[in-house]
Amino acid sequence: MKMEEIKIFDRWSTKGIEVKDLGLAKYINLEPVLVPRSGGRYAKQQFYKSKMNIVERLMNKLQVPGHRGKKHVITSGRAAGKTSIHYRIVKEAFEKIEQITKKNPIEVLVGAIENAALREEITAYQVGGIIVRRAVVTSPQRRVDLALSNIVQASYRKSFGKKESMPNALKNEIIAAYNNDASKSEAIKEKEMREREAEGAR
Repeated sequence: MKMEEIKIFDRWSTKGIEVKDLGLAKYINLEPVLVPRSGGRYAKQQFYKSKMNIVERLMNKLQVPGHRGKKHVITSGRAAGKTSIHYRIVKEAFEKIEQITKKNPIEVLVGAIENAALREEITAYQVGGIIVRRAVVTSPQRRVDLALSNIVQASYRKSFGKKESMPNALKNEIIAAYNNDASKSEAIKEKEMREREAEGAR
């Protein structure tokens, strides 16, 4: 008896999808799962989130996108909700991505994460009485985290309190990040801004 291939949402296969950025290859998990929901299995051990399917990590970010700015200039306190809601948002966004790009939406998501993952950022530390800002290389785990956060936060800002629906906003942000278009993608814009700052602090 031939076993059927496991597909995400029972629609999209992860077979043949490659992570071209070798630094991120270990941190973008593409193991096939029918329903991207591990029920907190990886939450108790540090860094185990890399064993979680990348689509599930996107769904988790939709629940808590985080805030922007030190004084919570833009907060995501209203974004929490049921898993079923975020499941529907991601599935609908993927369907629209497939219609527009004619490609596997998981491949498009992986490309968007690779493009939005910053390589350098600034850290500040104290030397005597002086605060020194220094450029540092961003760890691969943090690169994936920040890329997902920036994609979701940008979608959230574009849809909250506006006419645009969340699936549409998420679809537009992922496609723009996949195309590396800083004029349409806030995640790419944020990455380029941070890398420019880091370059100036070298």
